[in-house]
Amino acid sequence: MEYLSTEKILIVDLGSGETYEEEIAEELVLERIGGAAITKSLYEQYADEDPIVIGTGLFTGTLYPASALGMITAKSPRTGKLCNVPFTMKVATEMKYAGFDYVVIKGSSDKPVFLWIHDGVADVTDAADVWGKDTWDTVDAWRKMVGDELLQNLVIGPAGENGSDFAQVCTNFWSSGDYFGLGKVFGQKKLKGVALRGMGFLDVDDPEGFIEKALELVGACKKGASAGKKGVEELCAALGAADVPGWLAPLVHTRTSCYNTPFATNTFAYLDEDPGRKEETKVAEPGVLINDAYALMGFKELGLSAEDACRILKCCAKQGVDPYAVAVISKAKGVSSKDQIECNLSGMAGDVALFGNGVFSPWAPNQAVFADSDESWEKRQALAYIFGIHPVYIMMAPELTAQSMVELAQVGTGLDITEETLDSLIAELTEG
Repeated sequence: MEYLSTEKILIVDLGSGETYEEEIAEELVLERIGGAAITKSLYEQYADEDPIVIGTGLFTGTLYPASALGMITAKSPRTGKLCNVPFTMKVATEMKYAGFDYVVIKGSSDKPVFLWIHDGVADVTDAADVWGKDTWDTVDAWRKMVGDELLQNLVIGPAGENGSDFAQVCTNFWSSGDYFGLGKVFGQKKLKGVALRGMGFLDVDDPEGFIEKALELVGACKKGASAGKKGVEELCAALGAADVPGWLAPLVHTRTSCYNTPFATNTFAYLDEDPGRKEETKVAEPGVLINDAYALMGFKELGLSAEDACRILKCCAKQGVDPYAVAVISKAKGVSSKDQIECNLSGMAGDVALFGNGVFSPWAPNQAVFADSDESWEKRQALAYIFGIHPVYIMMAPELTAQSMVELAQVGTGLDITEETLDSLIAELTEG
């Protein structure tokens, strides 16, 4: 089964340091389609070995709109349940291009290591030199090591190493949608992270048909309810925080999209440079990428200035701490100064309620955004995590239907993937 896929599952034993490959069987795709449906199956297969399963969706890295999603499937330290944590930007596509659709990481290492995956090759590599460093220093070190500034990374900071329940697996320098504490799971395994680079490509069974239908969908999305809107601040406004755009505006430098996503879900705020500067800055760390609407709204509710809120977000990203949890716990404890909040990061503890059934990260909006939808949040997230669609964008794009996904899956793979199979998988994943 070579279409829309690398055909490979990587198995990594951290205890022995050995890796080996398995082929993705056509029957597995027919029965499980992709993404979280397959990562769940792989987790259950290796459950006795306490695995972390990293996966991509069937469409990840293709021309299907917003096909930017990868996921980490593991048991959450916070809920005790099997959960799915999203990673986006360009990290998920890089994983596919590096040669693997799925990675099963089992066991634990007795020393700090990271997994280095490149062009179909995987190595368990010593990470003693970056253990104890923050996410920024770690990513810089790995990119320098391989001599490639485009290296994509999943990485933990000191919070994960020290066993915080609110530790995140970050994407390169930035916070992620990890609301389930999987950074702690990485830390317990002495796994500093995963570095990814590849120049591979994906075959398509009917390339002309796939491209034509995918571009039609992209065009429909660009004319949809989110047309003309951009940035995490507009997302906040749609979620009811109408004053966030004006509050953040003086710091906004630019807004960026994740791979092939028609809405710019990320806003870059300059803190130590003029936000209006067009030329490349010489300031080493000019600002912060904001990709978490709930965290941003949470810090504003504390009465913080936009600058202080952004500086806390930056600190959370470096330490690998869930910023939404920081905002919620700070509010509960009556802490509302930047310095106090940053001082409390290393020992952050408290209760943070999460909406949803604990399967998919509530980092994605808990309601339809910009447009109405009759489908439940869990169903929309299940579609996103099976096919590899950005979980924030799917909440604002009713054009991305289950029917269109099944049709494109058939065109792309040449397999008889059915809506009945998809409905069954959605029901299974959303049971919680």
